[in-house]
Amino acid sequence: MPELPEVETTKTSLAPLLGQQVIDIKVFEPKLRWAMPDDLSSLADYTLDSVERRAKYLVLKFLPTVLNDNDAMVAPLKLLIHLGMSGSLQQHSYGTDKRKHDHLIVVFRDSENAKSQLHYYDPRRFGSVLWYEDYGSKLLDHLGPEPLSEDFTAEYLYNVIQRNNLSDKDHNNTGSNKKPSTKRTQSIARAIKSVIMEQKVVVGVGNIYATESLYLSGIHPATPANQLSFDQLVVLVDHIKDILKKAIELGGSTLRDFTVASGQTGYFQQTLNVYGRQGEHCLKCDTILENVKLNGRASVYCPNCQPLA
Repeated sequence: MPELPEVETTKTSLAPLLGQQVIDIKVFEPKLRWAMPDDLSSLADYTLDSVERRAKYLVLKFLPTVLNDNDAMVAPLKLLIHLGMSGSLQQHSYGTDKRKHDHLIVVFRDSENAKSQLHYYDPRRFGSVLWYEDYGSKLLDHLGPEPLSEDFTAEYLYNVIQRNNLSDKDHNNTGSNKKPSTKRTQSIARAIKSVIMEQKVVVGVGNIYATESLYLSGIHPATPANQLSFDQLVVLVDHIKDILKKAIELGGSTLRDFTVASGQTGYFQQTLNVYGRQGEHCLKCDTILENVKLNGRASVYCPNCQPLA
C-alpha cells in the first residue's frame, strides 16, 4: 500500500503539470472504492493550480482558465484522490494507449500547446477519485496531525496515550518536548505500534515506518503504550520524523505496484533494518529477528534490541 512518503513523492512528481490546462477527461472504470463522480468532465478548461497532501490523500485544486471577467468569478474545483492498495498517478506522453488497469486519463496542455496524459492506475481498485467538496470533511476532519508537523510531538503523543484533559493553553503548546503535567483519565494500554498507526492519533505512519521507527527506538512493538516513559516517547517521535523524512528523500519504498507520476520507484526499502527480514540477523547485534502479529499485521523486531518488559 502506498504510504505517506509514497503519496508525498507523488505530490512532488505532479509539479510539472501545475499551470497546465485540462482539455479532456476519459473515465474507463468509475467503480473504485467509491464510484467516481459522473461529472468529472466539468474539469475541462480548468487549470491545475496546486497539489496538496493530507494524510494519504491528494488534493488537486483546479482554477478556471480565465478568458473573460465572468470566468474569473467561477469557483475552483478540487479533486480528492486516494491511491488505495495499489494505485498510482502516472504521467505519460500524449497518445499513450490505455492499459488494462488505467481507470481515468486526464489530458493536459501546457502554454506551448504540448499535450500530456495523467493516468490513474489501480489494479485492485481500492482507491478513490472524488470531489473534495462532497467528501473532504467526511474523510479528513477526524484525522490526527501530520507526523512531520510541529503539532506532532512527544508531549502530544504522551497526552493522547495518557488521555489527559488538556487546556486550551496545552493544546496550543505542542511545539516542544516538555513533559506535560495535566490530570489524566484511564490511559491507553494497547500496543504502541497499534497506537502510532491509528490515523486519528497521527496520520501516515504505516506498517513499514512504524516497524522501523520502533526498532531504532529500542521499543518492542507490543509494549503497552501507557508503559512507555515520556523520554522514550521523545526518542520514538524523533525517529518517526527522521525515518519519514529519509523515506521521502529516497522516493518512498519500492512497492511491487507503485510508481510515481514520473515513472520512478522508491529506494527506501533498500535501507530497511527489520521490516520484511524475519529470520535474518539483526544489523546491530546479530540476533535472529522475530515476528509478532499485531492487529493482523506483521511486526518484525529484534528480541535483544527491543526487549518486552
